[in-house]
Amino acid sequence: MATTSEDLRDRRKSAADNCERWLYSQRVPVPDRLRQLADAATDDLSDSYGNGGEVATLEQEVAELLGKPAAVFLPTGIMAQQSVLRVYADRAGTSRVAVHGLAHLLMHELNALEEVHQLRIERLTSEPRQPRPDELTAIPGKLAAVTLELPLRDAGFVLPTWDELVVFAESCAERGVPLHLDGARLWESTPYLGHSLAEISALASTVYVSFYKVLGGISGAALAGPEDVIDEVRRWQRRLGGNLYSLFPYAVSAREGLRTVLPLMDDLYQRAVEVAMALQSEGFRVFPEPPHTNSFRLYAPRAADAIERAAVERMERTHESLSGPWQPADVPGWSWIELVVTPNSLTWQVDEIAKAFGELLTR
Repeated sequence: MATTSEDLRDRRKSAADNCERWLYSQRVPVPDRLRQLADAATDDLSDSYGNGGEVATLEQEVAELLGKPAAVFLPTGIMAQQSVLRVYADRAGTSRVAVHGLAHLLMHELNALEEVHQLRIERLTSEPRQPRPDELTAIPGKLAAVTLELPLRDAGFVLPTWDELVVFAESCAERGVPLHLDGARLWESTPYLGHSLAEISALASTVYVSFYKVLGGISGAALAGPEDVIDEVRRWQRRLGGNLYSLFPYAVSAREGLRTVLPLMDDLYQRAVEVAMALQSEGFRVFPEPPHTNSFRLYAPRAADAIERAAVERMERTHESLSGPWQPADVPGWSWIELVVTPNSLTWQVDEIAKAFGELLTR
């Protein structure tokens, strides 16, 4: 009897629970993770509603890394970006914000900007690339803010070149509109852009960064910018229920990631480029080619149901997890995944990764 998609999902989950080796992220038992955080904590005092303790130290560290006067820690990036865009809209007296059509703000947040804050979205473009200055010029009238997602995840983790980013930022400045960076993966963008976090952030008025992705934090985000803007964001954090009674576990894990993972960004990027080249020699395609960050899209010349079945069978046989589920690509008979190179990936040899993925095309 043919295997159904539901059967495969159940088998994948069961196989993942039994895996002993992971290419992208390792499952750490909760008690072990809590012990790691206890060892990583540096402040004996807890914060109170986000004030003091590890949270205050984290905010100072992020402000210094991004070269901004102030920063605020929030439990989610969605809250951080909604808050700052609302601040800009209230200040400008207009609800219009310019956003890429593939931005996380529009793709994964249940239309929150419009439903919660009544902001009016002006799409710069919906092409799978970074927007251009002429597309900003084509939007008439007053804007409260312009946003850029670096990298643009739903376009394939694509970045502009440094010169393109500078020109776009200058276009915003000439128009007198704040530029806000959705930097959920900004940490990973520095090798390709060839500039420091502070140099990149200097091009924008405000910057959001995430702690739970490649840095491996439990959860949480930070927003950095001018002190008066950050003060207003803190008020929206309160209005949206984001200043929890205590946030220290999230702050401890975020600071641990800054200490241990942030220094690895060049290594992760270089490994991603090497892995992408090796996988292409096995018959896969990558986008962008070469990758702009440690993450990229991997395309396989095999239908999603067939390669997903091969992937699950390999997980069951080897107790190794290579990626998330394969999805149908736009081209019939092809499939794709997001491949993220993490610190865990550095324990694998490049040829070992290529061979493992190559098995999915031959079995």
